[in-house]
Amino acid sequence: MPISIPPLSHAQKPSRYSSPGHHNKYYCMTKTTMTAAILAAKTEKKVTWTDIAQAAGLSEVFTTSACLGDNALDADEAGRVADYLGLGEEVAAALTVYADKGANAPTVSKEPLQYRFQELIYVYGPTLKAIIEEKFGPGIMSAIDFTMSVERIADPKGDRVGITMSGKFLGYKKW
Repeated sequence: MPISIPPLSHAQKPSRYSSPGHHNKYYCMTKTTMTAAILAAKTEKKVTWTDIAQAAGLSEVFTTSACLGDNALDADEAGRVADYLGLGEEVAAALTVYADKGANAPTVSKEPLQYRFQELIYVYGPTLKAIIEEKFGPGIMSAIDFTMSVERIADPKGDRVGITMSGKFLGYKKW
């Protein structure tokens, strides 16, 4: 039985960030190329992750993660992001592709709970870095001048783990 692939329906006009394959309605750029196009448009338009998230109708963290290739958006959300940034349908299509989260990162621990924290950093680390640098400038969050708390949050769908981390921001020194 032949496979039926629906045509793409977002932002039909190709942009200068489009790949040479933009004329092929089934072409889908890689997440790496998609991210490069999004970052170029974000820089050129001088917009923030918050601005892009508002256009998508999603949270800043999730939208940033999707734009950096670590999550996927639905077709409407992806279309809104591509339209907001003035990008073509290839970017919108790539935003809808499920991410291969942390596939190229080395595993630090095989202990299940610790591994899930490592997985969290694989998936959201680039997002956290991008947002922290946008809000504070280049630097790091200290793990020395640092506090963290863990709480149990009752939820009818199953209790949740609440983790709050607070680390001093340390800007990189220029010399």
